[in-house]
Amino acid sequence: MHMSKLNNAKKRKRKALLCDLLFIILLVAFDHLTKYLAVAHLKDKQAFKIINGVLELNYLENKGAAFGMLQNQGGFFVFVAIIVLGVIAYILYKTPNDKKYNLLHILLSLIAAGAIGNMIDRLRFDYVVDFIYIILINFPIFNVADMYVSFATVILVLALLFYYKESDLSFISFNQKKYREL
Repeated sequence: MHMSKLNNAKKRKRKALLCDLLFIILLVAFDHLTKYLAVAHLKDKQAFKIINGVLELNYLENKGAAFGMLQNQGGFFVFVAIIVLGVIAYILYKTPNDKKYNLLHILLSLIAAGAIGNMIDRLRFDYVVDFIYIILINFPIFNVADMYVSFATVILVLALLFYYKESDLSFISFNQKKYREL
């Protein structure tokens, strides 16, 4: 009986990780569809006004990070993305198979999808396709992958501060006793 519970737990874990992976693939596909449409319909054209004076679609090839910082550092961004993706994969793998962690799965999948979406652009083109511009606040031009990362990170910080307790996250901490003995 004990062995069948263990097997069921492993199957549920594999199913959860597969769902994470499929969600990430769908999010990356949507991000790249929007970037494809931006290239096809916005490149070398006037900005497309959605709400006059508030929001427009405006094509930009961004060789930097958020807000255009660190221009021409594509290799650095790919390296950072790989590290972030490794950490996310580790946390998703270690996350207990419990409903209270569904939010964590969703948020980490969004961040992973955003990192992958922009990393693909950097590897293919050496720049990221940005096209959403909020004129009202003169916010730097961004893309869907940036939205995934930004919104998910803000919600993740709030969840870590107000939703999850320290004991809920003990599965990702290092075994401190083990390191004290060294």
